Amino acid sequence: MLHTAKAEHASGSQLRQEGIGYSIFTVINTILLVLICIITLYPMYYVVIASISEADVLGRNFGLLLLPVGQINTYSYQLVFRNTLVLSGFANTFIILAVGLCVNMVLTCLGAYFLSLKGSILSRPIALLILFTMYFSGGLVPEYLNIQSLGLINSLWALIIPVSINTYNLLIMRSAFASIPDSLVEAAKLDGASHFKILIRVFLPLSGATLAVMVLYYAVGHWNSWFRASLYIHDTTKYPLQLVLRQILLLNQNSELAASTTDAGELAKYADSIKYALIVISCAPILILYPFLQRFFAKGVMVGALKG
Repeated sequence: MLHTAKAEHASGSQLRQEGIGYSIFTVINTILLVLICIITLYPMYYVVIASISEADVLGRNFGLLLLPVGQINTYSYQLVFRNTLVLSGFANTFIILAVGLCVNMVLTCLGAYFLSLKGSILSRPIALLILFTMYFSGGLVPEYLNIQSLGLINSLWALIIPVSINTYNLLIMRSAFASIPDSLVEAAKLDGASHFKILIRVFLPLSGATLAVMVLYYAVGHWNSWFRASLYIHDTTKYPLQLVLRQILLLNQNSELAASTTDAGELAKYADSIKYALIVISCAPILILYPFLQRFFAKGVMVGALKG
């Protein structure tokens, strides 16, 4: 009896100590996560608040910015949307995004379907050749000469065709297709379905999460791309949005915005606010899209990663 009581007392004491330790860990962990969230979100919050602050007062402000300084002013957004170069940049980016996504998804799904087939001819050598491109490439000069020989210089196709398939995305999609049970494929073949019908009717409906992740990956890649455009696009009316932003934000070429205002002093006055407004406008579409696809993100990447 005495031994049992001592054992119960020791067990209860250990549980209390573990409970206290867990509570301390939870508090510390919560504080750290809150600090990380603040550090991550504050720069975005600062840009939004600065973009609607009064230009004169904003130039004299130093340190943290928690609320708009001066009167709330959206004139910088008006200047941005009056600029034809920014509007054409949006249009070009949406064209690249729409056409590029269609090309990306069609070719990625077709390639992943072929690589996932069991016993298909030369599938392993072709997979190794595709994997080889992840680690080695011809380099920038041969790529430029290739684009030039194809007549794609100063064409939006130069920003779509060379990046039609991302090898990493292709391998993720192949893993997702490979995880689909062979019995479904065999049943479809017994019903007389062709490979195209099997892909459309069986593989794609069962890979919705992975498809959503692929759309997000490719969309963000097209939206943020500016380097290839700086190499292959010479006509400013064909600049994508990110290249327009680079010209204004990094190279301080505000002359593109001069057409939206006749007062040079006014342009100089709102220069910082215009930059903040451009950042908000360029980031807003992706930030709006991401929450709708975020729930598929982890699931889509991990589908097919583990089997057994």
